[in-house]
Amino acid sequence: MELRHLEYFIAVAEEEHFTRAAERLHVAQSGLSASIRALERELGAPLFVRSTRHVGLTEAGRALLTEARRTLASVAAARNAVAAVQGLLRGTVSIGTEQCLGVIDLPTVLSRFRAVHPGVEIRLRQAGSSGLVEEVRTGGLDLAFVALAGSRAPAGVSLTPLTTEPMMLVCHPDHPLGPHEAVDWSQLENEIFVDFHPDWGARQVTDRAFGAAGLDRQVALEVNDVHSLLDFVAEDLGVALVPRPIAHKKNKNIRAVPLRATAPFWVVSVAVSANGPANPATQALLNIVEQSAATPESLVNGAGALG
Repeated sequence: MELRHLEYFIAVAEEEHFTRAAERLHVAQSGLSASIRALERELGAPLFVRSTRHVGLTEAGRALLTEARRTLASVAAARNAVAAVQGLLRGTVSIGTEQCLGVIDLPTVLSRFRAVHPGVEIRLRQAGSSGLVEEVRTGGLDLAFVALAGSRAPAGVSLTPLTTEPMMLVCHPDHPLGPHEAVDWSQLENEIFVDFHPDWGARQVTDRAFGAAGLDRQVALEVNDVHSLLDFVAEDLGVALVPRPIAHKKNKNIRAVPLRATAPFWVVSVAVSANGPANPATQALLNIVEQSAATPESLVNGAGALG
């Protein structure tokens, strides 16, 4: 079994598409497909269920994915350990982030990291917090910036909080709730909501808060980016509950209204393996993140925040 085959397998599993996986790896699709077939022959089991529009994992494929990620992470750790002994910081650091966290200026952080450690390859992907944490747990990512509902870290993952922000209502200025100085939960029960996909941290915070209040709500418009959410609200197609940094994004057709004392909180954290940073490059990046958290005027809550 070649490491290259495992890398190709992981790419197809994550992209759920052979063409996109080939583009991500910068290889020919024919070669990628041949490697997957070779891996399936060697293991004696199909790894994917293929259709014209979608590629899904079989039971055997799901079992392999966790081990494949661990294997490649172990290989990377071995290489980095040798580089560390030689006094070199090389290898790859894989980062995940949810969109528009608005807490840390990640482009600036990564630029500083690249300037100090030009030999390290940076890989970045955006997704929902739930999926990112799972990838940190299984070794697919070295660290991730996430926002999770609840204060307890998932098993196998360590969370370091970066900031805590209250959730706020956003609505059109002409909406009946727009003129209010603050709103209660009972006033939200019959509203039509715009919200993020269920694996986004803000969505999970809102779902949990409504459940705790014993209230139902209707999510009619489900989006996967902050700008679309704000655009729909600005057209008075629904209201939304969002973290304060998002609520305060400039838009003349949106009114931000605080929730009363029962407002839930949105916590942004950096997630790494519970066993500690996977490699020296990850630790070096964490050091820069900690420095950035201590200088809010330049990197935190400033211009250039994600989104």
